[in-house]
Amino acid sequence: MSSLNFIGGEKGGVGKSVVARLLAQYFIDKGRPFTGFDTDRSHTSFTRFYADYASPVVVDTYEGLDRIASVFEEPPVEGQQKSVIVDLAAQTAAPLARWVKDSDLLPLIGEMGVTVNFWHIADAGKDSVDLLNRLVNTYSPGPNYIVVRNLGRSSDFSQLDESSSLKKALAMGGCVVTLPQLHEASMRKIDRQNASFWGAINHRAGPDSLGMLERQRVKAWLRSTYEVFDGLPL
Repeated sequence: MSSLNFIGGEKGGVGKSVVARLLAQYFIDKGRPFTGFDTDRSHTSFTRFYADYASPVVVDTYEGLDRIASVFEEPPVEGQQKSVIVDLAAQTAAPLARWVKDSDLLPLIGEMGVTVNFWHIADAGKDSVDLLNRLVNTYSPGPNYIVVRNLGRSSDFSQLDESSSLKKALAMGGCVVTLPQLHEASMRKIDRQNASFWGAINHRAGPDSLGMLERQRVKAWLRSTYEVFDGLPL
């Protein structure tokens, strides 16, 4: 299937860009074509790490957002589906929702055979619970809601797990998954390299190159994450 993946969570620091990068690496390693868009004007993390696949997009204009949907106008290569990853910056929910509503996007995309996934990257705070509630109230049944417990940001998700917000998302056919944590020092090295996860594993020169066991931990982390992604409607 083809999929349109909005990687959000609305607040900063929950790991949205890390999930976008992981999904990009997953598609690359699976040999699946995709196009990436980065809405973060200040950090452009997605574009920085996957420059060959992602480009900036201005979320405040319909013309900018229209570029996301236009990817599906071109027919896919025979035998292949194409997908889109949108790394949503903090506080982009309102302009995105206006664009989706005014463009009547979800029915159009559905008719084209494209699955729409709203990823909600969560930490353990009440803000994440409230923002999930706002997300499902905005779009109601129709898209898939993928709620991600990010162990790289928090360890106790009981507030989320017991919330009416999560129950509402699950009642609409959503799912909740857990993203394993990568050792913090290894992630810092990867970030300082401005490297894709593939690049970090395979490039062994420079002061921030990963050692043998660090590379092995990244490989194990990717395998665990890919097992989670394999069960999602991507």
